[in-house]
Amino acid sequence: MSLKIAVGGKGGVGKTTVTALLARCLAADKSNKVIAIDADPVANLAAGLGIPEDEPITPIAELSELIAERTGAKPGTMGGFFTLNPKVDDIPERFSKERDGVKLLVMGTVQSGGSGCICPESTILKALMTHLVLYRDEVVLMDMEAGVEHLGRATSGSVDALVVVVNPGARSRNAAHKIKKLGQDIGIKNIVILGNRVRGPEDEELIRSSLPGFDILGYIPEDPEIVDGDRAGHRPFDSIEQAPKELFAIAEKLKSYGKQ
Repeated sequence: MSLKIAVGGKGGVGKTTVTALLARCLAADKSNKVIAIDADPVANLAAGLGIPEDEPITPIAELSELIAERTGAKPGTMGGFFTLNPKVDDIPERFSKERDGVKLLVMGTVQSGGSGCICPESTILKALMTHLVLYRDEVVLMDMEAGVEHLGRATSGSVDALVVVVNPGARSRNAAHKIKKLGQDIGIKNIVILGNRVRGPEDEELIRSSLPGFDILGYIPEDPEIVDGDRAGHRPFDSIEQAPKELFAIAEKLKSYGKQ
């Protein structure tokens, strides 16, 4: 299956934990090859997937020797000449960590020049994201910064869906409208809501009624193990089969956006 999903949401809504849980649910079907992309500057997806802290992951943006080799320019430099279409197809296998059928890639951030700079690091990141979205017949889940900053116009039209994680709080619901506009501006067609930390029908109705015009992917109930894992920075559920049934139903709905 080819399925490319971006996950966004206001900070603090549990976006990273949700991304990790959905990746594990999708990987439970052994026929799916799953790659999880940590594209949030505050990289926490490794903990959510249960990758031990003693297995440090160097973000792609910090692989200085690789960037220099592939682009022909030293990281941190601005201007000058360097390759704008570097080779990246071997990076997912060489620089990912895997657990329970989910490969993790940590993108990292460009430290100078702003998010729109043309520099060797940003060139590698954009080329890698393009490769993952356009040329891999796999399930790719991308834990984004609050919006969709890592997705350029060249790749965004091929993202199957943008999942905006919200909780019943007003701030996260307001952020959903802004994220939807960002996604629409760069050509993402399917923008859906996933309610997290939902305590019952009243919370579901609050989310549904305050976000008219959005399709609702589903709701994840408030679960003590998910909450504790989120707070402590470790993954909930040693076995993903122990996760709430609602998560698996949401993963099944996500599949409907993909291509067989």
